[in-house]
Amino acid sequence: MILTVDMGNSHIELGILEGDEVILSERIATDIEKTASEYAVLIHSIFEIRNINVDDIKGGIISSVVPPLTYELKDAIKKVTGKTPLVVEPGIKSGVRVRIEDPKSLGADLLVGAVAVKNKYGYPAIITDMGTATTVTVIDKNGDFIGGVIMPGVATSLNALSAGTSKLPKINLSAPGKVVCSTTEECMSAGMIYGQASMLDGLITKMERELGYPCKAIATGGLARLIVPYCEREITLDNNLMLTGLKILYDKNRASLIQSH
Repeated sequence: MILTVDMGNSHIELGILEGDEVILSERIATDIEKTASEYAVLIHSIFEIRNINVDDIKGGIISSVVPPLTYELKDAIKKVTGKTPLVVEPGIKSGVRVRIEDPKSLGADLLVGAVAVKNKYGYPAIITDMGTATTVTVIDKNGDFIGGVIMPGVATSLNALSAGTSKLPKINLSAPGKVVCSTTEECMSAGMIYGQASMLDGLITKMERELGYPCKAIATGGLARLIVPYCEREITLDNNLMLTGLKILYDKNRASLIQSH
């Protein structure tokens, strides 16, 4: 079994994979104040609740967009499993050529998603990841990562809307049965869900037009399940995309991990 850890700005997704099968997927909050020991207790508790034997975990890998917490999480995993995990960082073998202005600046999460899509779905492909930020990125017809767009995520936008206005309330997102709504809460829900869905449809169409050829569309991230069902484009929803990509990267770099020990 391999432990995969995808650390975003809001949540950390823990995965256990046996072969290509995801046998555990759990989320905990990203907390910049937590120490390695505190994260170790959380992770160990999850394993106990889910009946995961840590002795069966052969290795681990971390993708992080929160640099101050990367070392803490790496240390936490070592405390729990006795194994030092790989970290997705510049220089890791990925099988994806990164063709952007500064390849070293590419976020680990974007590389992980590209690796997963290239290996699982093929290319050309457009990948949407809906978390604290929403990213829409492209693997071109040559299988290269060539860039994309970054924008505020669904929850980020909704929180900004409520915080920046005096009369708009905080709401729980759920799609109303229509686009033209008559209550404030429904108007806000419709704007976020149908608006985000229309934005994805439009961005994918514009990207394909710019590329000059059609692409497969894949979406992941905590909020994608709320938005993708209302898109008019055919978009494959894959909740385990990042865990799959991390396992592929682990397998590609396992030899270097063994050598470092």
